[in-house]
Amino acid sequence: MTGGYRFCPPCGGPLEAIEQWEDGGPKTRLRCAACGWTHWNNPTPVLAAIVECADQGGRVLLARNAAWSGRMFALITGFMEAGESPEEGIRREVAEETALEVLALKLVGVYDFQRMNQVIIAYHALARGEVRLSPELAEYKLFELADLRCWRAGTGQALADWLRSRGHEPQFIDFPPRG
Repeated sequence: MTGGYRFCPPCGGPLEAIEQWEDGGPKTRLRCAACGWTHWNNPTPVLAAIVECADQGGRVLLARNAAWSGRMFALITGFMEAGESPEEGIRREVAEETALEVLALKLVGVYDFQRMNQVIIAYHALARGEVRLSPELAEYKLFELADLRCWRAGTGQALADWLRSRGHEPQFIDFPPRG
């Protein structure tokens, strides 16, 4: 419940789990008893792209984060920044992480990812160009639609919905256990 907060940012007092009446009824949140500051702990908007490579036969690019152990490959994702629209943000993320040019975007959907306290805004991005990965990514693979596998949460649900929209029944895999 802390979200990393232990002390009040305005006054430095200790934060406590305090129940207060809010619009929807009583709610326990981290609050400062001294000054009344509340840590709302709202979900973070995360952008995700199903990158279809127009100049690679329509194959889909998945990448492996350099910080991940194992050989998991996933959609291109990143945090939305202040002052940008979701569309601007996902174009920026695709360019920063892969050097690909986004030709067209279409919203796939918005997905709840409570385990990470995120809301994922997922797009299909038709892109082209030579892939040059950022240092954040270790490697990438291009997949035929029939070879894509989805996990059962977050971006996996977005990929499954997109595959269905293309006439492919998604195949699911279990998300690796957290270690």
